Amino acid sequence: MAWGGSNRAASVVSSTTGPVAVRRGRWRDGLLTTGQMARRSKNTLRTVRFYEQQGLIRPEERSDGGHRLFAPDQLMRLAVISQFRAAGLSLDEIRELLNDKRLAASGDEAARRFACHAERHISRLGQQAQLLEHLVSALQGARERVERCRHCHDRVRFPDGCGDCPIMQKDGELSDVLRVLWGLG
Repeated sequence: MAWGGSNRAASVVSSTTGPVAVRRGRWRDGLLTTGQMARRSKNTLRTVRFYEQQGLIRPEERSDGGHRLFAPDQLMRLAVISQFRAAGLSLDEIRELLNDKRLAASGDEAARRFACHAERHISRLGQQAQLLEHLVSALQGARERVERCRHCHDRVRFPDGCGDCPIMQKDGELSDVLRVLWGLG
């Protein structure tokens, strides 16, 4: 396999943790090794290999040394799969979304199948987003309240009597999250 030049033009792909640079690799035609796929998508080698075994991503070819070489579009596919997995979609659900178009007999059928599957996930992800927003807000409030405890030296109340402390009783009702995490009953 011939090594490519130093062409390093980049595009951006989103991953679970943010943008992933998709650059031309060192292999011919900008193909990426399994290791490059893992690093750029912030996945492990094991995960990349697993997704390949599951048929979710496919190498373009193999090098003379047997390295799997992936086209840059497979990195983008891997990043999207990783996002779906991080959001809680199962491999079967992801496979279903990826195959809706390919398995349909017409554009109309593909669009209907995809719309149905997408709607189900949009609803569920919307509910998850609301839950996450609630938890973020509750944790921020708990952190702000607990910050007041940084100067606590009350050995009588700490740790089991914190609920009776004026700091915890000041400024209104305590959230359930704070009550559970700080052991306030």
